[in-house]
Formats: sequence, structure tokens, C-alpha cells
Amino acid sequence: MTDPRPTQAELDAFLKAEFPQTRCTLEAIDDDGVVMAHPIGETELRPGGTVSGPVMMTLADVALYVAILARVGIVPLAVTTSLTVNFLRKPRADRRVVARCRLMKLGKSLAVGEVWISSEGEEEPVAHAVGTYAIPPQR
Repeated sequence: MTDPRPTQAELDAFLKAEFPQTRCTLEAIDDDGVVMAHPIGETELRPGGTVSGPVMMTLADVALYVAILARVGIVPLAVTTSLTVNFLRKPRADRRVVARCRLMKLGKSLAVGEVWISSEGEEEPVAHAVGTYAIPPQR
């Protein structure tokens, strides 16, 4: 049986083709999960000069999706069934936000993962997310 896991280049190509609107970038893949990043500019800031919640939620959701695809292969119809985000502290407005996603459970029909988000170069997390994805049955 062949390994369904795509390469980083294949995942990058998939994201560019299927999600051209995303500004999330895949930084690394390893056995535990993925590292993704999102640039921060004026359009990602909310009043008060902090990164908006929707930007961090998007990064968490995309990181979960890519971590799953990195393990099971490119399955376009995998969908989010739940996403819970805790915002822990104010992110830096002058640096990318970086997400480290680790899958906690990968079953045949559901995957659960957690995502730690921090400002690039900072150790303290700015947000923590836990999400569940439904994986369509293999045909």
C-alpha cells in the first residue's frame, strides 16, 4: 500500500489552487503535526492595535485542516465540526502569528487536534484552539 501522505510542496500547491484567498503559509510538517503562519499588516489589526480574533481563528482552522491532510492525504471534503479558541494575551502587531498544530486523535471519520498560536519569535502563546474535523469516508 502506498503512503497517502503528501509532501509539503503538494500541500502548498493544493492550498494555492483551492484556497487562493488564504494568507496562511505552511512552514513545516513533522510526525506530530504542522507549523503554519499568517502575516500581520494593517488589515489584520483591530482597534487597539492587536491582531484580530478572526485572523487567529482562521490560522487555527487552516492549521488543523492541513495537519489532517498531511496525515491522511488530500481529502478536500474534510470539514470543521467544532472549533474552540481561547485568547490568552495580546499578540504583537508587528510580527507574523505562528501556529503549531498537533493532532490528538486521528480516526477514520473524526480528527481532533490542538493549536498553539504565538507571535513570531515569542515563546508565550497568544491563543490556544481545539478543533474537530469530520473526514469523509474513503471510496
